Amino acid sequence: MTMKHVSIFPLTTILLVAGIFFTSSAQAGELLLKKGDRLAIVGDSITEQKQYSRFMENYLLACTPELNLQIFQFGWSGERAPGFAHRMDNDLIPWKPTVVTTAFGMNDGSYRAFNEAIGKNYEQGTRRIQDRMKGIGARMVVGGPGPVDLDSWRRDKPEDDKVYNDTLGKLSAIAGRLAKERGFVFGNLHPLMMKVMTEAKVANGAGYHVCGGDGVHPAANGHLVMAYSFLKGLGVDGNIGTITVDMKAKAGASEGHRVIASGPGTVEVESTRYPFCFSGAEKDPNGTRSILPFLPFNEDLNRFMLVVKNLGSDQAEVKWGESSKIFSRPQLEQGINLAAEFIDNPFVEPFQRLDRIVQQKQQYETNMIKRIVTNFRQIRNVVGEDEELDELLAGVYGKLGIKQEKYQEQARASVQPLRHKLSVREK
Repeated sequence: MTMKHVSIFPLTTILLVAGIFFTSSAQAGELLLKKGDRLAIVGDSITEQKQYSRFMENYLLACTPELNLQIFQFGWSGERAPGFAHRMDNDLIPWKPTVVTTAFGMNDGSYRAFNEAIGKNYEQGTRRIQDRMKGIGARMVVGGPGPVDLDSWRRDKPEDDKVYNDTLGKLSAIAGRLAKERGFVFGNLHPLMMKVMTEAKVANGAGYHVCGGDGVHPAANGHLVMAYSFLKGLGVDGNIGTITVDMKAKAGASEGHRVIASGPGTVEVESTRYPFCFSGAEKDPNGTRSILPFLPFNEDLNRFMLVVKNLGSDQAEVKWGESSKIFSRPQLEQGINLAAEFIDNPFVEPFQRLDRIVQQKQQYETNMIKRIVTNFRQIRNVVGEDEELDELLAGVYGKLGIKQEKYQEQARASVQPLRHKLSVREK
């Protein structure tokens, strides 16, 4: 990694990275989501990749199933904020979203140095989107743009990444200012991804991309950073659950988990709330596991704790599923995070099954919007104001929505109660 990538942050960005990522009461632990909400995940081609949107949906269905959410993905390749503002009344509003996340700006910067026209166009489009969401009473998490990669974008002109990240940072600031004015959550994605990317490249080398092999479209590692940002903005508390094993008494479990059987150092649990599960090798950017050392995902969003009481030795072996690890007595008394310590665990397979269903569902949503729904605008342009046409189109929205709801129910139903066993053996 070259030195030009170590000192790229202006002072304002350093302060943002060190301090506040989220400007809302959600940062203090207030959940933005309500039971039964309709969440729309909106953005450009990075959203249409259907990775961070899948991670978000997987998390909200498996880790917070009690919220019973309806989730939609509205990514559109090449989109800019003014473009979405132009089509949102036709493409988004009929689905009656109550919560909306947005991630625009990558294309709005036109891949060049910032100028007044770029800022003005982005601000106008972003303002229209936020005002419209305010008008329908929807809550928002405004993400703004992420960065381009420090090494894989414009390899022929390596200084250009600094120039364009400056542009993207300024667009992010515009999105944040407008969000603050309207009382929306601002995720401040750009400095978060810059910080994580810089630290990951120091550890893994310049070839480890966070914003994608093309420098723009992240692989799974970068998308996990995006999902983290939006989930934090939505205010989820990250408490998956706690299992308590008492070496001299019965085991216990918190809400979302039920003890089926227990004995000294053993417990069988039935869980309706899953931990988030990861994929890939330790340094593979195409998996989610590799970014964990640089992103507090498990600490903030994925705490599935095991607490052991009355341990009679200085250390013990914990076995969960097919994996086992040794921990000290102080670690076990304080509690270990099973989700972080056991990447391979009994929840991985059902979590992957959920992910496959969500992927099919979100692909249907992309096709539904891009191939069918957005063309309703052309029909209205030809016919003009017509009540009969409005009724017909409302019927089509309804038919499309029925199939979307079937996908949603299939995804939700795949999160079945899972039985798993833990054992603690004194060493």
